[in-house]
Amino acid sequence: MKRLAPLALLLLPACGLQPLYSGGSSGDVAQALAGVEVAPIPGRNGWLVANALKDRIAAVPGASPRYRLTVELDDKIEGFGIRRDDAITRERRTLRARYQLKDAANGTVLVDATAGSDAGIDVVQSEYATIAAENTAIERLAGEVADQIVARIALYAKRTQ
Repeated sequence: MKRLAPLALLLLPACGLQPLYSGGSSGDVAQALAGVEVAPIPGRNGWLVANALKDRIAAVPGASPRYRLTVELDDKIEGFGIRRDDAITRERRTLRARYQLKDAANGTVLVDATAGSDAGIDVVQSEYATIAAENTAIERLAGEVADQIVARIALYAKRTQ
């Protein structure tokens, strides 16, 4: 087994794996992400997702955008744990996003995809604690959805560069 390890190291470059963010902030993917303008997303959850996207994209202020990202959100809370007295004991919060990356010059759709995540929430006797848990869940979900969107856009940028 120890004799195969050096052979495996020699074969690794041939597998085609390449770092997505090679070149750091001056690389092709980082430069493409810096040219993305995030369109306003309505609602509090839209504000959370838009800010998470802007944090991850790090667009250059004052630069004319090459791309425009539009996002439509669908946020649901469903109760699924039920006691004998019909009280809900568990909720699932689901955040789904349909997004499109468009060429800013001509409006051509370059990427049309979805992203989403969900979180489980315990419903406790304290209504305040339950609401706080729901808010914490949506904040975390906004970040997860933003991560998925940015990863997909980065992959598109890598494949087209």
